[in-house]
Amino acid sequence: MRNTENTTDHKNLYPVPDYEIDATDLSCPLPLLKMKQTLNRAKTGEVILVKATDSASQRDFEAYIQMTPHQLVQREKNGQFLFWISKRQEIK
Repeated sequence: MRNTENTTDHKNLYPVPDYEIDATDLSCPLPLLKMKQTLNRAKTGEVILVKATDSASQRDFEAYIQMTPHQLVQREKNGQFLFWISKRQEIK
């Protein structure tokens, strides 16, 4: 399985977040930057939920996750993009 996974209605795939970021109405790249700031504070295993409305955020989050060990689950609901990012330990 890749680091990204598009899902539709499997509620058990959406983990309870440790952090929640409301980035609605923020333009690209601000949702990603806010997530990265929170990711720096998060501990391994913690989950960040980002809510965004800019459709470009999908591309940004997917590209970023492909370069990291972190895991992404995303969903679109009522014009809002929801991203769950699980922090994984950096590989050294």
